[in-house]
Amino acid sequence: MHSRHQAGRQTTRRQLFVQVARGLSATALATGLPREAVEAQANPDATVNLAEVLEPIRTKYDLPALAACVLKGGKIAGLGATGVRKYGDKTPVTAGDQFHLGSCTKAMTSTLCGLLIEAGKLEWDTPLEKHFPELADTMAPAYRQLRLDHLFAQRTGFSSESAPQGMSLLEVHRLPGKPREQRVAYAKRILQDPPVSEPGTKFLYSNRNFAVAGMIAERAADLAWEELITQKLFQPLGMKSAGFGAMGKPGKTDQPWQHHLENGKPTPIAPGLLSDNPPAIAPAGTVHCALGDWAQFILLHIRGERGEKGLLKPETLQRLHKPLFGGDYTAGWVVTDRNWGGGRVFWHNGTNTLNYALVWMAPLKDFAVLTATNLGGGATAQICDEVTGMLIRQFLKP
Repeated sequence: MHSRHQAGRQTTRRQLFVQVARGLSATALATGLPREAVEAQANPDATVNLAEVLEPIRTKYDLPALAACVLKGGKIAGLGATGVRKYGDKTPVTAGDQFHLGSCTKAMTSTLCGLLIEAGKLEWDTPLEKHFPELADTMAPAYRQLRLDHLFAQRTGFSSESAPQGMSLLEVHRLPGKPREQRVAYAKRILQDPPVSEPGTKFLYSNRNFAVAGMIAERAADLAWEELITQKLFQPLGMKSAGFGAMGKPGKTDQPWQHHLENGKPTPIAPGLLSDNPPAIAPAGTVHCALGDWAQFILLHIRGERGEKGLLKPETLQRLHKPLFGGDYTAGWVVTDRNWGGGRVFWHNGTNTLNYALVWMAPLKDFAVLTATNLGGGATAQICDEVTGMLIRQFLKP
């Protein structure tokens, strides 16, 4: 049982944000152009196999596997994976293998809410007490008027701890019933916890926000979040590899295993019910998929920000991309500016402490870089940052 490695440790999330945000400075882009860059410039319509440029970085840091995808001009310009599915095993990873996205799931849950708003099943401004009338009398009064905007901006006053007061993550795992029923029990507990700040005033990263947003979507459509997001988002986008929890089947190496560091070495963690976030907070961070499929979701957001039609209306996506309450966080994205991106860019990372994923999206350049590894902790944030900087240099020719 490895619940101690799950992504309930939100106290380090803002630190990860700072590491990533600082990493893509001018110095991070000083990597020389490898052979693949020359090939990409000579044949811009080809999809570059990134495995060769990823392998030296993977070897340098002794990662089990490392994968990346580059989007440019509305298509996949580069894609590749290198390494093995399980450290100490010879089964090679493939570019079509699934990687855990952790908190990059959050943007998917907010996008699902956007779809339901466009379908007339949800409204932006409905207060929480209307979504959960049976909990209105027992929830802390400060929460009753919370809206989706508060949840998406991480400005609810919820604690950064995933587990409710008086519970452990293991106990959250053991809540009775199916995932949807577990989320109701979870919501009842966290909505009774007193706020740590006045709603709307302070940014505090918390899985609770998107767990509640996922529940709101469930109630609007009367369908479990897992089924709903599959039907409304994954299937229309052709994300056939998308699923939930640890990748692969127990006892097999049919997908990348998750890993944590033990005595400085990656230690494989077998797939299982306790090797990921509890179902109660699934809408905040349990999606896995192949990077090529994740790319389809990112393309949806790039196109919407550029005013192009897609699964959602551009104005819906642009609202999801607009930070409120004076902050820089919105709907599963951190919004900032970078010269290499032509100005406004978006990024987010994700980890359940057994994997790490990172995306940087530059709609003004019609460009994005996605990276992932099946190892959590250690220097994985900096490693994926290094890969991102290299690929920006490679594919965004000055």
